[in-house]
Amino acid sequence: MKKRHLLPLLTLLLAAFSCAENGGGPSPEPLPDPEPGPEDFAGYTRVALHSEISKVQPMTGIVVWTDSDSANKSFVQLEFSYMLYSDVCKQKDVFDWTVVDRLLAGVAARGHQCVLRFRYTYPGKSCAVPAYIKAMSGYEAKKARADGAMTEFPDWRSEELQRFHMEFFRQFAQRYDADPRLAFLEVGFGLWAEYHIWDGPMELGRTFPSYDFQDRYLRAMDSWFSITPWCISIDARNPRYAPFEDRPELLELGFGNFDDSFMCEEYFEENYKNWLFFGQQRHKTAPMGGEFSYYSDYDQRHCLDRAGMYGRTFEELAAKVHMTFIIGNDQPRFQKDDRLKEASMALGYRFCVEDFLIKEGVGAAVLISNEGIAPIYKDAYVAVGGVRGGYSLRALMPGESRWIRVDSPAITAASPLTIECDHLVSGQVIQFRSDVE
Repeated sequence: MKKRHLLPLLTLLLAAFSCAENGGGPSPEPLPDPEPGPEDFAGYTRVALHSEISKVQPMTGIVVWTDSDSANKSFVQLEFSYMLYSDVCKQKDVFDWTVVDRLLAGVAARGHQCVLRFRYTYPGKSCAVPAYIKAMSGYEAKKARADGAMTEFPDWRSEELQRFHMEFFRQFAQRYDADPRLAFLEVGFGLWAEYHIWDGPMELGRTFPSYDFQDRYLRAMDSWFSITPWCISIDARNPRYAPFEDRPELLELGFGNFDDSFMCEEYFEENYKNWLFFGQQRHKTAPMGGEFSYYSDYDQRHCLDRAGMYGRTFEELAAKVHMTFIIGNDQPRFQKDDRLKEASMALGYRFCVEDFLIKEGVGAAVLISNEGIAPIYKDAYVAVGGVRGGYSLRALMPGESRWIRVDSPAITAASPLTIECDHLVSGQVIQFRSDVE
């Protein structure tokens, strides 16, 4: 008898012993069923399976803006847009989501999904705080130069602004958390909602929300979103802006990260330390994203050169932080489509079916691995003949493989193998590589 078959018996004995020790109290949670292995599939027959990954996979890759001329290019699966709070809410507790629905519908019509970021503050523009809040007694917006332009900053002393902000995202989550058109949500405060006011009137509690408010907001976001991943900038490491150093328990929340100056020259002196601060294992549960550096024209022109720049290539650095998506709206000006597609395909997950076994009248067994640099962040399942296995590929980490049992008497050697996901838009398909003989 193999040791794996002793597990259920050992579990019962341990539970009985624990119950006696605790005077009949609750027993510990049972051990999970052991992962199946090839020895569990005696009598199954190998079925030849050949497949290639020919395009960028859903929810991964280089992201362009929704109004980009490149939005229909083959290297695109994701599109990005800023959104304004004031476009959704003009009166207290009246939320009109038409502008969001219209944008998501347009992106989905191109067979893509969206990365959204709501913002208040943008250099040279009025603040996107709803007009009814701006008109309230005691609310005082501050105007000052930022990034070379006169800019309006919100007044975070306003209790109504704080209440509105919380209610906005509570309602947004109710409406869009399970919407397949929305891949990822980026949130933050300050310039571009990137968690900094590096040039301008930085006043914690006034032009930037207080630690206490951020604490309440971040915890609420973690409770409101269960399907759509949400991300904050790695600049939130800086205690000038955010409470993470002061309140390290906030690092346990399930947010991902994004970096708005990816591939810059000083990357390892600053940016990479910020990634490390938020945790080297964070990619296992939440996505890592970003935007190519605009620190210099050189950065934009050469960040995707196959030879790399500053002693590193894009693929090397992306693998180091387990990146899934990156905004590269200007990259079509500097790189050809084949290079953009190649770079996009280097991001995120990449599934490989290593073995495929069938036993007619019983079902199938599939050995699948993740050859990518990150997991997939929404549930997806191996399916044979339209019958799904019970294991979500969301749990399959880079470099890992897993046998998956698919039980159905209707499965035959002719049954197709697919990867199914309920969080895709029309036209999207999750591909896999296979060379099973």
